[in-house]
Amino acid sequence: MGKHTSAFGKFEFHVQEERLAIPPKKGDLFIGIPKETCHEEKRVCLTPDAVLAMTRQGHQILLETGAGEASNFSDKEYSEAGAKICYSPKEVFECNLILKVSPPSLDEIKMIKPLTNLVSSLQLKTQSKEYFKALSQKKITAIAFDYIKDDHDSYPVLKSLSEIAGTASILVASELMNAENGGSGRLLGNISGVPPCEVLILGAGTVGLFAAKSAISLGASVKVFDNSITKLRQLQQDLNSSIYTSTIHHKALEKALMRADVVIGAIKGKTRAPVVVSDDMVAVMKNGAVIIDVCIDRGGCFETSALTSHSNPTFVKHGVIHYGVPNIPSRYAKTATVSISNIITPYLLNIGDEGGFESATIYDRTIRSGIYMYKGIVTKKVVGDWFEIPFTDINLLII
Repeated sequence: MGKHTSAFGKFEFHVQEERLAIPPKKGDLFIGIPKETCHEEKRVCLTPDAVLAMTRQGHQILLETGAGEASNFSDKEYSEAGAKICYSPKEVFECNLILKVSPPSLDEIKMIKPLTNLVSSLQLKTQSKEYFKALSQKKITAIAFDYIKDDHDSYPVLKSLSEIAGTASILVASELMNAENGGSGRLLGNISGVPPCEVLILGAGTVGLFAAKSAISLGASVKVFDNSITKLRQLQQDLNSSIYTSTIHHKALEKALMRADVVIGAIKGKTRAPVVVSDDMVAVMKNGAVIIDVCIDRGGCFETSALTSHSNPTFVKHGVIHYGVPNIPSRYAKTATVSISNIITPYLLNIGDEGGFESATIYDRTIRSGIYMYKGIVTKKVVGDWFEIPFTDINLLII
């Protein structure tokens, strides 16, 4: 017998005798997709094609009217795919499985029924202890896109969104370099007889890789800095190009910053993004140069960075244009929606094939990897440590 605390009172669990697993029977899912209310969130979890795949398997889907409009999917498309269009968010939140891109607000949690299953992002750094307490009081089981880990030891949703963010960072930088936007007026490309623009990328992860791919395809001269030689080596192999790479040294970095037309910040860090570019280093950059801080949601890689929004995306400091929008993939909502939908739809179908959410938790390791709260009990160490909340390993709760 063990003692634990939840929402955050004490509870006990008893070790039971081992029982033979009974093969699960297929279970129909009752899925609610509310319209996103988080500021400037334009994505939706499922496309009409994904809804059609779900309804053909006997699953029911309730979608709040207008949920797909910002991603350029109409109510009519969803209705023709088999979804029921609802005009009240309360009706959608009464489903026993809720799909959201952004985590629900405290007001939305009030509409969720007890023992509901929730699938959304978590965005840990933006949450509060009250969020987890509200979920716990309703004994909700919650899966985070951020934590879903596949059989290849990869985080498919995070990786896909990082690919979008990396590619988008170069496209955004190209727009901002336009003189009408206060930029240098240079074209981010390689034109005969004109020296190519210089793009400096901080971080050799997925964001850095796709930013480098996009910049190279436009003909820019690319430099990548990262303190992991392994990541730098892998990046060169993936690019099939021997571009300039370096570990992060003050002198080499400052020299590269002085020459750069565009700088992409893509170093995550364990708890927050490390500040590798100081205020003084930004001050030596060219007037009209562009900084895209992809890691702004983790604090940012630049001392001069600050949060901005899609509606007011930039500010200028030391003559350098700063872009600090934390949700870059939402700028390309349809692409991001299709990407998320393609990844989570097979998991949802598998949950149905496994006999429902409860059975899938037992039999599907991928589903289990994403759970950060199980029936009101926090199950992720990172969540427990961050908010000083007691947590219990999920494997001790599903036996």
